Amino acid sequence: MKNTKVHSFLELLNKTHKAEWEASPSIQGASAWLSDLIEFLFPNNRLNRYSTYEGILKKNQIDLENMLLSYLDPKDYDIEHSVTTFYDDLETIYNNLRRDAIKIFESDPAATSVNEVVVTYPGFYAIAVYRIANKLSLLGIPVLPRVLTELAHGKTGIDIHPNATIGVPFFIDHGTGIVIGSTAVIGNNVSIYQGVTLGALQVSKQLSNIKRHPTVEDNVIIYARTTILGGNTVIGRDSIIGGSVFLTRSVKAYSNVFNTHQLRIDSKEQLV
Repeated sequence: MKNTKVHSFLELLNKTHKAEWEASPSIQGASAWLSDLIEFLFPNNRLNRYSTYEGILKKNQIDLENMLLSYLDPKDYDIEHSVTTFYDDLETIYNNLRRDAIKIFESDPAATSVNEVVVTYPGFYAIAVYRIANKLSLLGIPVLPRVLTELAHGKTGIDIHPNATIGVPFFIDHGTGIVIGSTAVIGNNVSIYQGVTLGALQVSKQLSNIKRHPTVEDNVIIYARTTILGGNTVIGRDSIIGGSVFLTRSVKAYSNVFNTHQLRIDSKEQLV
């Protein structure tokens, strides 16, 4: 005998799944496309012959176009223009990432080479995915940019919204627990350490079109576990923000901001 309640649920499930499937790119497809693109830009496992470069790039371009066609209506989005523009700007993305990698190498005494940064540093990987996703977001592509940055978030623990604005070069050290909100603006030559949050003072759907996250100007260093909140909060250029600082107001250029809590250590060891 047919269970009417279960049948009704299955129909609802099918209808919802169909609507969501049609409005979203394949997670597996997005991951494969991203991996192929990063491997093309920064080959690790093998060095492609120069004669194959054009073919590899063309395949990646076709994969992106097919992925967009799988969930976007060409009547609403100029997919061909978006794909062409993205790959026209790929050289700029690559050059910016090289500058990011050099900045990380020059800033981290533990780094032995730029290649080590590119191959092993989670901060560089998160920045690379962000720059790719940000370009797609600027082209008006929905959903896919967020899928890409969430793939990086899951892999590195670094959460950068694709709509954030981040200058060049950008240095992330260690990185785990970093959160950079969608309306954050970060200038050039900025360094951020693990556990830093550039967030909103409050979370409300009514604030969707308002700048909610801080602005960090050029040459700023923000050390570990610091939280900076608010769309009107500006960290002035060439400032240093120490570890475990909580800020909800602006800081003038060339400022040093440190937490003033005192640490006391009592040793029971007896001197001989």
